Amino acid sequence: MATPVIMPRQGQSVESCVIAQWVKKVGDKVAVGDELFTYETDKAIFDEAAKVEGELLAIFFAEGDDVPCLTNVCVIGKPGEDISAFNPAGAAATTAGSAVAAPAAQSASAQSPTQSAHAAADPAPVSVSDLVISPRARALAGKQNVDLRAVSPTGPKGRVIERDIVQLINDGRFATGAAGTDYRPGIAGTGIGGRVSVADQANQGSSPPPPAVASFYEEKHSTIRKLIAKAMVQSLASMAQLTYNASFDATDILQFRAKLKKARESGLADMIDLPENITINDIILYTVSRVVKNHKMCNAHYHDDRMVIFNNVNLGLAVDTPRGLMVPTIFNADQLSIGEISTQAKELSAACQKGTISPDQLKDGTITVTNLGALGIESFTPVINLPQTAILGVNCLRTDVRNVNGLAVPYPSMSLSLTCDHRAIDGAPAARFLRGLTNALESFSLLLLK
Repeated sequence: MATPVIMPRQGQSVESCVIAQWVKKVGDKVAVGDELFTYETDKAIFDEAAKVEGELLAIFFAEGDDVPCLTNVCVIGKPGEDISAFNPAGAAATTAGSAVAAPAAQSASAQSPTQSAHAAADPAPVSVSDLVISPRARALAGKQNVDLRAVSPTGPKGRVIERDIVQLINDGRFATGAAGTDYRPGIAGTGIGGRVSVADQANQGSSPPPPAVASFYEEKHSTIRKLIAKAMVQSLASMAQLTYNASFDATDILQFRAKLKKARESGLADMIDLPENITINDIILYTVSRVVKNHKMCNAHYHDDRMVIFNNVNLGLAVDTPRGLMVPTIFNADQLSIGEISTQAKELSAACQKGTISPDQLKDGTITVTNLGALGIESFTPVINLPQTAILGVNCLRTDVRNVNGLAVPYPSMSLSLTCDHRAIDGAPAARFLRGLTNALESFSLLLLK
């Protein structure tokens, strides 16, 4: 029995997703758990695996298409099964698509092995007017000056998609000259306008020229990158952002971590059920969740006509991923122990790295912490995550000195960079929050007693 595969709904706020890449194509055998395609929301990318086995009978959307959630994307079943009822465009579209695909398959099977090999090596030109081309493929072809007559469509229903254009570019065999004539890279044409003749190709020998090495390449912006760009510009354009910097003595938090390490080595950690590894960032997250409750304006959302001030702390955690910056939320962090905050921070970070984070876990933060200390950054200006009023930047550990009885005494120091929305928070309240934070970190062991 044919089974449709729908576009999942990743979170209650997600209305549609963009198909990023098809892993399987029509006619492929599919086993349970096989990856079918990847898709993007505005904040994450996910893999969709098959839940039934069979053959991929039809694909209804191409790469780059924005598909409403819960819409049929493809169908898995047995060859010959009627799938017209599952096509979002209607039964007529399914019949038409099948009619296009069937003659092409019959034609390919009727070719002799020699003809097939020749066709694969040097595809016959086709009429551009007969091609169905995706917008992304057409844009890339225009930028790279690719002759579409040489393309071999691999998309659903004979559609030319972006990877077909990339393949032509990588082959380096077909392009359009400045005067509208054909040329092949590496062959000197003797015809009008540099057109390459059969004789020109014969004079070059039978071996194809090496592909030209491009001096640059282009990457399309992912959905996540577009969202980050829009959010950052909007944040800086709509807020009066100001950054305050302060440092603190990190002796106490380093001693606390040393005690945890000693407890794990002695076996005491198992007796009192300590988390596996509490990091300096976990300590700062915990401290922020406690101190910010005494500075309500830093735990708020600013709107043009009002302030929304929160009683609980939903702590945003900036995470660097291969797909771009993501900010998952530790909800009600002020009610969690340091061990629970540490565990949630690691789980959320891992989900962001894998691309499995739910969009519902990427919203509703009340204040954000971003840490560049591991990269050696001593000070920076973090950008506020709208509509929050504050974001805390964490910098690297370093050694400072202070005067003790006339002697220069070294000590471990860390600095923090607090950016506030000056529309909501004046300089003095922002400074008081930063001072309260550094004082709490210098006496972290006492904070745990609270």
